[in-house]
Amino acid sequence: MDIGKSLHDSSEYAKDVVWGKWVRWILLIFCTLFFPLLLGYEVEIYRGNKPAPDWCKLERFFIEGLKLFIIELIYAIPVIIAAVIFIGGGVVLAFSGSTRDILAMVGPILIGVLITLIVAIVIGLVEAMGVVRFARLGRMGEAFNFGAIFETIGKIGWFSYILAMIAMFIVVFIIAVILSFIPILGPILLFILAPALAIFAAQYITLIYDSVPTEAPPASPPAA
Repeated sequence: MDIGKSLHDSSEYAKDVVWGKWVRWILLIFCTLFFPLLLGYEVEIYRGNKPAPDWCKLERFFIEGLKLFIIELIYAIPVIIAAVIFIGGGVVLAFSGSTRDILAMVGPILIGVLITLIVAIVIGLVEAMGVVRFARLGRMGEAFNFGAIFETIGKIGWFSYILAMIAMFIVVFIIAVILSFIPILGPILLFILAPALAIFAAQYITLIYDSVPTEAPPASPPAA
């Protein structure tokens, strides 16, 4: 996939959703607080809907958003377990010994954080394709169809896929960092832009998923 083009197209998509459409933007900001609606809006984006969905099906957004939240919660379980075992274990090791050396105390905790971060990254890579499968096929179980998910990632190419996800993370991270350095207004601007960033990420993941070439239908047999 063309990462640069996907980043550009996703930013244009997010811009078209909110810029100049102030009522929709305000609704999306409200939905940042009432998160199932925003998640439901993301599900519609994962479905590949163009133009961006409007606000005519709030009940559907809410239900689909709750389903997506449950999926994300299930995916978070291994990360939580890893944090409890490795970070929690690191804290126990750090304070159970007689040493007061800072490196000896902090080392186990940092190792635990690193292991948990690796688990979170791996889970996130799988989850991203899983939620699109859920949106496209309409069944929550498809979000955990790991065979199909790994097949999709394999067709994209693991290296290309990881590189594409890193590019998205860097863009969102840079925007968040820049805004965080603005005194007082920074957090407010970040809150206002949060829906646009979520839409950007959802569309970008959708483009990654759709970059897998679909198989051509079998040719019709020649006429007798």
